[in-house]
Formats: sequence, structure tokens, C-alpha cells
Amino acid sequence: MKQKLYGLPALLFSPSILAADMPLNMTQGVTEISGRVYNLHMIILYICCAIGILVFGVMIYSMINHRKSRGAVAANFHESTKVEIAWTLVPFIILVLMAIPATKTLIAMEDPSDADLTIKITGSQWKWHYSYFDHDLEFYSLLSTPREQIEGTEVKGENYLLEVDKPLVLPVNKKVRFLMTSDDVIHSWWVPAFAVKKDANPGFINEAWTRIDKPGVYRGQCAELCGKDHGFMPIVVEALSEVDFDKWVIAQKQQANNAEAEAKAALSKTLSMEELMAKGEQIYLARCAACHQPNGAGLPGVFPSLIGSPITIGPVAAHVDIVVNGKPGTAMQAFAKQLNATEIAAVVTFERNAWGNDSGDTVQAADVSSGGSSSAASNDSSTAIPATLPASQPETEQVKTAVAETASKVVEEVEAVVLDDLTMDELMAVGEKVYMTHCVACHQAAGTGLPGAFPSLVGSPVITGPISGHLDVVINGKPGTAMQSFSSLLTPQQLAAVVTYERNAWGNNSGDTVQASDVVGHGN
Repeated sequence: MKQKLYGLPALLFSPSILAADMPLNMTQGVTEISGRVYNLHMIILYICCAIGILVFGVMIYSMINHRKSRGAVAANFHESTKVEIAWTLVPFIILVLMAIPATKTLIAMEDPSDADLTIKITGSQWKWHYSYFDHDLEFYSLLSTPREQIEGTEVKGENYLLEVDKPLVLPVNKKVRFLMTSDDVIHSWWVPAFAVKKDANPGFINEAWTRIDKPGVYRGQCAELCGKDHGFMPIVVEALSEVDFDKWVIAQKQQANNAEAEAKAALSKTLSMEELMAKGEQIYLARCAACHQPNGAGLPGVFPSLIGSPITIGPVAAHVDIVVNGKPGTAMQAFAKQLNATEIAAVVTFERNAWGNDSGDTVQAADVSSGGSSSAASNDSSTAIPATLPASQPETEQVKTAVAETASKVVEEVEAVVLDDLTMDELMAVGEKVYMTHCVACHQAAGTGLPGAFPSLVGSPVITGPISGHLDVVINGKPGTAMQSFSSLLTPQQLAAVVTYERNAWGNNSGDTVQASDVVGHGN
């Protein structure tokens, strides 16, 4: 018995390496922060175990050796000042010793400064939207587990409910800053291997960061109860070497250009009813069935039925409009950036002819485009390449061609930079378009920003101050904030236009006009 009691402390205070192999223990992860969190966890665990052994040991010893059957007589004392001081100071000292490493770890976890890459993560029911600020890339990431597995008609796969159609791709050995928000309800982006778990709140921006130590695939999921399909909102992160990450970025841009060309070409194509229905059913089951159910019946009181609804049997234009632009104040999202024109046409055709609706209507990509849709091309998961290059794979001819084409395109764009002066009206028109594409996500369409996260541009010191200061912030960004540098994303003409727009929109009315030549000459 004594040997077992003596062996218990040795087991509890065994090295962390042994503890890491325990299946129910916290994992160490693949980042410096996750390692620090794990070490903190083990320190607190050992302190708690020591306290537990001491307290219960004294209790058991007292019950055994000071029981009545052995003739023990209870001591008669109270109001001992020494005892009062002891049981106040000892816990206080223990808590201070626990708070010191915990505080250091928390401070490190909340320091996203000096990041090499910034990614905006937007949660929505039930998918993640990733925007790479430094590379002008964005895409949606959705659950890819087959519905047959979810419904139990097929054997569940190895990564059941933890697999997506398009993972978030990050470089190793680079500090990545995350800006997290939500389109609808509260979500929570959680990847245990990174020790990153941060809420995505609608109307607010939360920050987190990570630096991955080794390549691999790491999985997580939404950790906030965000609705009926909360369990179907996984996260998959693929960490690549820096070289492979650069190749991935080039391939993504090339793929986006190809998708845009294909989407434009599709506007002149006419698909048969059978082709539209087959494609539409596939898209519906992947994108719409979570809310409206596979049989189109919806969920009474939550998501409307599409069987004989005013939308599916009403005017085609209204049906297309609600799919493209969504419906404010409801869970109906805008799919303009998630699906291209052909996909929207197919799913609208499917909804108008499935489940007994039988309208006979066929909608073509040209109908969607003529309806004002901006969905001709997107960086959606359906158009993005699913594979990445392994670290050991040599550069292929395809990548070389992509590099050459991208480099050639950049040279052509630089040579084609226009420095002609534009009128105020021309600058405002171009500036509004640039602002709505690159700035509205943070500063909002009305320029009011998000209090506590992104500053308002209405009458702000930057907007009403010197033009050179305004140009400097837009061109070079502002270190330590979410304001990124746009020098590599916009042409001088676009930079001049958006600065002019911001200085004259929303009642600012400065009257200032900035030209491309002012941008080129800035800082000289």
C-alpha cells in the first residue's frame, strides 16, 4: 500500500513528454503559442494535483489516526490569528504564482503586431469566408462531407464533418494575423493545433494570430452554437512551405482569371433543361439544402418552404434577384460572390421546376447577367484548384507558365498606367467603385466604420487633414492597425480616385481632387 502511495506523486509529476502521450490530455499543437498554452496547462495541473494530494492526504491521515475508536479527543480552539493569516496568505501566494505565467501567455496570445500576412475571416450560416488582404484573394470554405454519410446511408469517412471543399492555405514560419467578424450570428473560429479560438461577432472585428512551425493539415470547427447546422461548419488549414505558398497564390490568381474568362464565355451559351436541372440540383444540395431542406420544404417558422412559394412560382427576375442579392434582415445570403452566373441560373431553374413546382421556366447565365448580377466570376471553392504542391515536388511547367504569364501581366499593367488628369465627376465615379471593392468591408458603405475596430471616415482627421497624409495612409498603410498598404493592389489612377472620393463623399465635401501624378510624385 505504501509503495502505491509513494508511486502516485512520481506518476503525477512525470515529465511533460509522458503527459503529452495521454489520450485525454491537451495536445501540444504546432505553434509557439500552443506550446506555451500546453506548458501553462501542465503547470496549473501539477499545482492542482499537489494541492489535492496535500489536502486529501491530511484529511485521510486525520480520519485514520485521530478517530474516536483510538481514543482521540477533539481539540478545543477557535479564533486563531495565525491560522487565519496562514490560510489567507498561502492561497494568495499560490494564485500569484499561477497568475504570472498565465498573464505572460495571455499577453503573447493577444499581440498580433508585425504580422507578415493578414486574413479576414467572416463566419456565416454555415460557412467561412477567407479574404487575403495582401494577395487580393478571397473564397468560401464549405463542408464537403457527402450528405449520404450525414444521413447514415454510407459509411462515415476518416474526417467526417471535419473536411471542406477548399481549405485555408497559410505559409509556415510567417506571422499570420486574423481579423474575425460575422455576417449574421456569433460564430467562433477554433483550431486547437494553433491554440486559436476567437469569436466572430456581427458588427465587430476581433483579432488573433498564429505562426505555424511545420507544414501539414490542421482541423478545427466553429465552437459557438450558431444554429441548427452548427456541427456542419468545420475549419481546415493547410500549412505550406513559403515557396509552395507563393506557387499556390500564383495558381489561384491564374485560376481566377481562367474562371472569369469561362464565366464570360458562358454568357453566350444556352443549356438545356436537363443540363440546368442536373447542375442546379448539385448546387442546391451543396448550398441551399441546409436551410430549405433537400425536399424544399424548409423549416416552418425558420426557413420558408420553396414548394409553391411566391418566389419560385412568381416572376423569374425577382427569384434571380433574391438569390443574387439576398434578403436583408433574414438568413437569406447574397450568392453573387459565391456562385457564378451559370450556377445561379441553374439553381434558380432547379427550384422553379423541382418538388412539383413544374413552372417550365429555364434561366440562362445571360438572364442572370442582364439582371444586374455581379456574379459572372468568383473566387468560390467551385472554381479554385483543390490541390497544392507538396514541398518536395519540383516546379512544373504549369507553374512556370503561370509565373511567366502573371509577370507579363504585371509588366503590361505597369506600362499601361494612365497619368492623365480626370475631372471631379470622373474621379468620384472611379473612386466609388474602388472604395466599394476594397474599402467597404472595413469602413462600411456610409464611411462610418465599425466603432472600436475601424475608424469612421466621416469628418475624420485623415480625411479633413493634409492630402499628403491621406495619400500616405492609403499607399503605405498604418503599422499596428488593420489598415493595409494598397500600393501593390491599386494603380496610381485608382489610388488618386479613391482618395478624392473619400475626401468628398458622406458630407466631407473638401473640394479636393487628387490626380495620378500626385500619387506617383508622393514622397519625392
